[in-house]
Amino acid sequence: MECIKIAKKPAVWLTVDNFGTYKNDSGVIKHVERFTWQNVNNITVQVINWGATITSIKIPDKDGNIEDIVTGFDSIEEYLSTKNRYYGATIGRVANRTARGELDVEGVNYKLAINNGPNHLHGGIQGFDKVLWNYHVSGNKLILTYLSKDMEEGYPGDVLATITFQLTHNNEFHIDYRAVATRTTPINLTNHSYFNLGGHGSGSKGLYQHEITINADRYTEVDKTAIPTGNLPSVNGTIFDLRIPKLLGEVISKVPNSPGYDHNYCITKATSQDVAFVAKAYHRPSGRIMEVYSNQPGVQFYTGNFMPEDKSSQGKGAIYQKHGAFCLETQIYPDAIHHANFPDVLIKPGEEYHQFTSFKFIVQK
Repeated sequence: MECIKIAKKPAVWLTVDNFGTYKNDSGVIKHVERFTWQNVNNITVQVINWGATITSIKIPDKDGNIEDIVTGFDSIEEYLSTKNRYYGATIGRVANRTARGELDVEGVNYKLAINNGPNHLHGGIQGFDKVLWNYHVSGNKLILTYLSKDMEEGYPGDVLATITFQLTHNNEFHIDYRAVATRTTPINLTNHSYFNLGGHGSGSKGLYQHEITINADRYTEVDKTAIPTGNLPSVNGTIFDLRIPKLLGEVISKVPNSPGYDHNYCITKATSQDVAFVAKAYHRPSGRIMEVYSNQPGVQFYTGNFMPEDKSSQGKGAIYQKHGAFCLETQIYPDAIHHANFPDVLIKPGEEYHQFTSFKFIVQK
């Protein structure tokens, strides 16, 4: 009797389809591709190569109900619109704020765009979040590359950035960033996904139900324009102490001089440790848990304080409003170029920038 072999379904699979088209500044039509991972645990992640952007993460709750837990849009036109607040995007050349939009690198002063009050934010007017990345698929890995030319957005040197995305069978989504440069230049890449484990449209009610833990005993003190002062105060006895889980609904209104959290935390890890535990978010009603691990020294915890208070921002059939989602942006400390006591943000020719972050998804029954 002839034996028939049945192909075993892979634990993780990746497919590619077209997300849409747009015209670039030269009037050339460009195609945006969408990459969809699915694993045997019914977790689905989608990324597009416009802005190296995470557009969707769908995971089950304790009852098996699947929800999308990140903000985003259904069309490329919406990602190109002004209502897009970096949802899911890769941020670069330098994430977060740079004071006065100024850099001094090897004795030369460089002027960057002022696009956040008196400061420079998230790489400028057209950062890495607003460009089309080249792509290559290798098994269940997506590799995106972008060449940022010398003086793009005011930054010195050509920079070749490479990002590898991968979903694993044990519900981890890895993001591995690497970059090299032709001149000494600052590099600080991150992902700007907005999460709500109650579902991307569950709003502030869903956000306030999260228990948040951050592995940090210090944070970067900031001035009234959100620029670090250089001081790294202890979290002891303050509203910034999230080493023991805190329910957001009980603490978010107590953050001084701010409508919520928008602060960089200094991650605690052993000297010999590379990748460390960064943070945990637990949404008790759904049982969904997200843990974050990274090799980065800091993480920006942001609670959607500046999302609109009206209904002007809508995506994927939901309305996104103030305190509707949170971000955990792994990074070098903000404005590190101006603070000698902060981790170094500069890379030189011959060096390689490397940032690794992993989001692990768990369901508590």
